[in-house]
Amino acid sequence: YAASEESRILVLTELLEKKARSPFYQEGVSNALLKMAELGLTRASDVLLRNGANLNFEDPVTYYTALHIAVLRNQPDMVELLVRHGADINRRDRIHESSPLDLASEEPERLPCLQRLLDLGADVNAADKHGKTALLHALASSDGVQVHNTDNIRLLLEGGADVKATTKDGDTVFTYIIFLLGETVGGDKEEAQMINQFCFQVTQLLLAHGADPSECPAHESLTHICLKSFKLHFPLLRFLLESGAAYNCSLHGASCWSGFHIIFERLCSHPGCAEDESHVDLLRKAETVLDLMVTNSQRLQLPQNFDVHPVGSLAEKIQALHSSLRQLESYPPPLKHLCRVYIRLYLQPWPVDVKVKALPLPDRLKWYLLSEHSGTEEDDS
Repeated sequence: YAASEESRILVLTELLEKKARSPFYQEGVSNALLKMAELGLTRASDVLLRNGANLNFEDPVTYYTALHIAVLRNQPDMVELLVRHGADINRRDRIHESSPLDLASEEPERLPCLQRLLDLGADVNAADKHGKTALLHALASSDGVQVHNTDNIRLLLEGGADVKATTKDGDTVFTYIIFLLGETVGGDKEEAQMINQFCFQVTQLLLAHGADPSECPAHESLTHICLKSFKLHFPLLRFLLESGAAYNCSLHGASCWSGFHIIFERLCSHPGCAEDESHVDLLRKAETVLDLMVTNSQRLQLPQNFDVHPVGSLAEKIQALHSSLRQLESYPPPLKHLCRVYIRLYLQPWPVDVKVKALPLPDRLKWYLLSEHSGTEEDDS
């Protein structure tokens, strides 16, 4: 029994010298390196490496190398030692095609390894055979309840991760957020709140690094999804619009899909009455969303054949909303509207309203710069 690390290292060195001529030496010393990587014993690993341990040796069951195992066990010092000794920092395992950076991105506990790998020069945008980058791995591994990879995602974005990364199946950074939002429907309220909070935080990060939530196809557009369920996802939709997200398809305009068309389609399809609280709430939120779209538009982009046929007791109010938009589209925007739009654009990203209230302006001007429905209780949902 060796009482100190120095003694253990001495014993290990003597053992390696004795067994150096064994036919099983190479396999034994390389297997030992895998175990040392798991335990994070850097000094012992250094001795093994200087005595012939193979950096590329794979675990016979998992096919992971020592570097992969060090990441899985969150041993950042071991990661650095192995890379300094020449381990391929971007090497992918033979089974899952995962790089060390992919593995580090998938669990919040592995954040120290993720930081070390990026500091050591790991390729942040390297993709596996499916086109999946470390950023997409971090998003796909997050469930918003048990696994929150928010810090991993932030670190990858700060390290230059491409927000436009797309897999061969067409999955984007927003695919995983859209999936999680779908999980909130009809589920546990507490879990739904946690998922919504996670999606909000990650969307903030993605938009801050240039992601476009309004691109087509529609089923991959976060803005489109939030517009379709604007009552359910109202806080996130408001954030998107206040951050400058296009309310039409950002690639093809209103001819592809239009926020105005989606909102009115939802209003006209709701079989509510004047006393129906859910319908009144839907109309109130719709007014807020429409006003946000107007206050972010130098000139409205209404879709062609933009006609509505509302029914029910609130039909008159819906028709009035539609008529006001048609009127705005028909005439050149007044100067005061353009000033309002440009100032709000200058104050982006979210929260615009907070920045407006901080301006050294008279209250009346602040009120005009704010969305007409700011200060209502839309955020209580």
